[in-house]
Amino acid sequence: MPKSMDRLNNSVVFEFVLLGLSGSWETKVFLTLTFSLLYLGIILGNFFIVFLVIADSHLHSPMYFLLANLSLIDVGLSTTAVPKMISDLLIEYKAISFQGCMTQICFIHVMGGVEMVLLIAMAFDRYAAICKPLHYLTIMSPKRCVLFVILAWVTGVIHAMSQFSFVINLSFCGSHKIDSFYCDFPRIIQLACADATKFEFVIAANSGFMTMATFFLLLLSYVFILVTVWKRSSGDLAKALVTLSAHITVVVLFFTPCMFLYVWPFPATSLDKYLFIVDFAITPVLNHVIYTLRNKDMKIAIKRFSKQKYYVRFC
Repeated sequence: MPKSMDRLNNSVVFEFVLLGLSGSWETKVFLTLTFSLLYLGIILGNFFIVFLVIADSHLHSPMYFLLANLSLIDVGLSTTAVPKMISDLLIEYKAISFQGCMTQICFIHVMGGVEMVLLIAMAFDRYAAICKPLHYLTIMSPKRCVLFVILAWVTGVIHAMSQFSFVINLSFCGSHKIDSFYCDFPRIIQLACADATKFEFVIAANSGFMTMATFFLLLLSYVFILVTVWKRSSGDLAKALVTLSAHITVVVLFFTPCMFLYVWPFPATSLDKYLFIVDFAITPVLNHVIYTLRNKDMKIAIKRFSKQKYYVRFC
């Protein structure tokens, strides 16, 4: 932990108070059970995908290599916020230390940046497979896939640190209550003893631009794929549209909260905290459902794994 962080923490604020999700006691119990089940589904589902991709040689391809990495990031992104949210639902005083808050912010933006680049890489993979099938293995070589993952992590770290460098030097005064269930740049900056205008610009220029650029780049790639399929065979267009519609749905669900919070980074309402439940708890579940249950190769791999397990048990 940097010395400047310790000094700031000791001299101004020791902790922040998260207001969390409001509701009656019955509602909070229901939410606790719901999010606990969702988080369990995220952990088991995504780790199962990683295990299956590693164990099944038929899935040793660029698409599933990227999918396994996306599954790990989904687990990481959810873990930064969901366990804390679940534990806070049934307690009145929801405190998080200054260091814990800053750490959570960093991990959220590192993971978020990595996921955005991985989604672009996966869209590029599908574009290469459909639009350049004869050159697919050359374009998506193992070396290039590894470079995509490295680029994703480098981008995520740079994305997080470029904003974190502004926040860590802020002085905080007055209220130390955050109207959310997690820490993030816009909410923290609202508590600072400083003119928020330049920080609003930094967030919009960094997170806002990255979110919008990634979102439109993904939509553009889907349009290119659909146009290519339509030119080759109009009969296959409906099938491609059905396949991509699930991916587009997940992309819209993932990016809508990000655009709401980071393009206009100082929301006047607390709607953003409810929207971000989608990113932390809903999208990570949908990702492995869509990429597994709607994917022919993954379904065959699951059947193959089940048969092997059955054979081992009864031999």
